[in-house]
Amino acid sequence: MAVQSLMERNELVAAVRGKSVGRGTSESRFCFSSVTTDSRFVVPGSLFVPLVGTVQNGHAYIPESLAKGASAVFINESEYSDDERAYSLLAEKYPLVFFVIVSDTLYALQDAAAAYVAKFPRLKKIGITGSSGKTTTKELVVAVLKQKYRVVSSDGNFNSETGLPLSVFKIRDTDEIGVFEMGMNRPNEIGEIARVLKPQYALITNIGSAHIGILGSKKNIAAEKRKIFDYIPSSGAAFVPASDVFAPFLIENCKGQIVYFGKDVSAEKSGVSLVSDEGLAGTVFSVGGERVHFKLPGMYNYENALAAVAVGKYFGVSDAEIKTALSSFGGVSGRSESGVVALKNGKRVTLVKDCYNANAESTAGVLSFCASAKDVERRIYVLGDMLELGEASRDVHEKAGRDACKANAYKIVFIGTEMKYAYDAALASGFTGALYIAGASENAMHEAAEFILANASDGDLLLLKGSRGMALERIVPLIAAEGCDA
Repeated sequence: MAVQSLMERNELVAAVRGKSVGRGTSESRFCFSSVTTDSRFVVPGSLFVPLVGTVQNGHAYIPESLAKGASAVFINESEYSDDERAYSLLAEKYPLVFFVIVSDTLYALQDAAAAYVAKFPRLKKIGITGSSGKTTTKELVVAVLKQKYRVVSSDGNFNSETGLPLSVFKIRDTDEIGVFEMGMNRPNEIGEIARVLKPQYALITNIGSAHIGILGSKKNIAAEKRKIFDYIPSSGAAFVPASDVFAPFLIENCKGQIVYFGKDVSAEKSGVSLVSDEGLAGTVFSVGGERVHFKLPGMYNYENALAAVAVGKYFGVSDAEIKTALSSFGGVSGRSESGVVALKNGKRVTLVKDCYNANAESTAGVLSFCASAKDVERRIYVLGDMLELGEASRDVHEKAGRDACKANAYKIVFIGTEMKYAYDAALASGFTGALYIAGASENAMHEAAEFILANASDGDLLLLKGSRGMALERIVPLIAAEGCDA
């Protein structure tokens, strides 16, 4: 069976306002079946989009992508002008490849993605953003909706100016609902990628301090996040956290139905009642007449589940189907993972691994959860830098240091550069069980592991919490006993 191209040649050129070069211009032969910005992932039939970054220039990898079978390639106009002969020679060497000259390959990727999405007018599109909990909430929403619909979604946290456009090329004619995560680390990034997807439905998990160093204030963060609501029609809906202080600001000028979610929404309106907080074992709550044991620990994860319930109910998923989805949900790698781990010192501890992302709110939330965890002996916290906080970094880290001391801590390891502020705050609070390790090197991870193994005993709780850039998960194989799956 012949592979069908994701877009026709003329569609692609028109979408990116580009100009084709070379001889690979025959409409009958034109075909690309995947899109990538990474030459390592090029397969026969790929559209390769080389991006220009601060460190790497993807155009250097065009020959590699061609050798691997790329069938179409975008080229920045400035790059082509600087070395037109080299690109002409490549076009001669690969006469079946379609080369498109564009003004900017990033924006061409976004424009092509937007044109591709527009080919599926019947698809119900849901965008999800927020300062924390985006990926977990997205996966929960997907799990719930899959009980009734054919759902396509973004992989992992593919949510950026490149990740979202790449993700939408997964959409196919048979899909009924698309659920896509949207993140940001610069001004107007949400606006740009919302223009690609144009979601008729969107959900904001919360407004926190993540990226405050870039955007300057929580109000600015909220203003950026609410751009995800810009394309919601009167027939669509915005899902908003009821307890968030920015909720009224988020829904200003929103044309769709407003659906509130969260613990502050009454059971009469949400259809959900909390039965019990089971600590490390998760939460138990009722959805209609269905009793759900949700295994992800912490009230912050319960809030994520409530968001998924709200979306599910809006789209007509039954209470029984919601129970099936949430009861069987196993979590997302690196986010609030917990389980008993055998250590190299012969002891067994409960490991809470939450080292994919960290900001003021998520760190405070996981510390509060750990402080109240039942059936544990002592608590050892390993806290890594919270990144991209700008001028707020000192205050945020100092507060994290004080919070950790108040969270029934036995020992605390502060790792990084900014965590020195937290360490100093802990000492000022009178805490004597703290260790500070500068940087995020392999040596730093080994020093942390040695401290853990010297202090951990049976029944202790061990928390690893830090920003993705700290990669605290590197500690796990240094402390886990051989053969232990952690």
